[in-house]
Amino acid sequence: MNLFTERAVEIAREAGAFLKARFHADHSIDFKGEINLVTEADRGSEEIITSRIQHLFSDHDIMAEEGTNITMGSEYRWIIDPLDGTTNYAHRFPVFCVSIALQRMNRVIVGVIYNPMLDELFVAERGEGAFLQGKTIHVSHTKSLAEGFMATGFPYDVRENCRDALAYFDEMIPTAQAVRRQGSAALDLAYLAAGRFDGFWELRLNPWDTAAGWILVEEAGGVVTDLSGKPYFLESPSIVASNGVIHKELIELLDQASSRI
Repeated sequence: MNLFTERAVEIAREAGAFLKARFHADHSIDFKGEINLVTEADRGSEEIITSRIQHLFSDHDIMAEEGTNITMGSEYRWIIDPLDGTTNYAHRFPVFCVSIALQRMNRVIVGVIYNPMLDELFVAERGEGAFLQGKTIHVSHTKSLAEGFMATGFPYDVRENCRDALAYFDEMIPTAQAVRRQGSAALDLAYLAAGRFDGFWELRLNPWDTAAGWILVEEAGGVVTDLSGKPYFLESPSIVASNGVIHKELIELLDQASSRI
C-alpha cells in the first residue's frame, strides 16, 4: 500500500469502530429530504475522517456527504461517505459502511470501503488491483444476465420520480436470476468487485456514493459506465457496473426499459 492508502485504511477502521459502537444506541435523526436521513453518527464519523485527513494532509481538498467541503486548490481531493446506508443504520439494520476515496487531478486513485459489522475491508489502488482482507479479488465469470445476481437501489427522490427507477427494476426482475436492494451503493459495488454480485445499476447517486466502489470494480476487472454505456464520471446521472462479460446485455436491457419511461 502507498501512504495515502495506508492512512485511508486506518481512518476507515477508526470511523467504522465508532459507528459499530453506536449501532444499538438511540439515534438523533434529522431529514435532508422526505426520506433522506442523517444521524448524529453520520456527523460523528465525518468529523473523525475529515479531522484526521486535515491533520495528515493539510493542503488536500475534501468533499464529504454531510457538508464538509474544503477547497485548497490541491491536485488531491478526498471524497467521503462517512456512513453509506444511513437509513439501514437508523433502523438498526446491519448493512452499512464507511467509504473513502482519493482523487488526483480528477482521477480516482485510491478506494477504501469498510463494513464494520463484518469487519470486511475492501481496498483498491489504481494499477495495483483490488483486495478484500489483503487478498486479491476479481469480478465474477457469470456469462449471461439470466444467471446474473444483480443489485440496485432507489434514489432518494423516488416518491416524486418513481417511473424511471421502477421501469428498470421491472425489466430486470423477470430477466436476471435475482435482484437485491441492500441500501448501500458503496457496498453493492464492493460486493460486485468481490464477485458476489454480477451487476449493479442505480440513478442519481452522488460522488461520495460511488467513488471508492468505482475504482474497486475496475481494479477487480469489471466495467463501469453510465446507462447509455458511455464512460462513467463522478458527475454522471446514472451508473451501471458489471463483471464486463454481461455488460452489453445489461445495457441493452436497461435501454429497453428506458423506452417505457
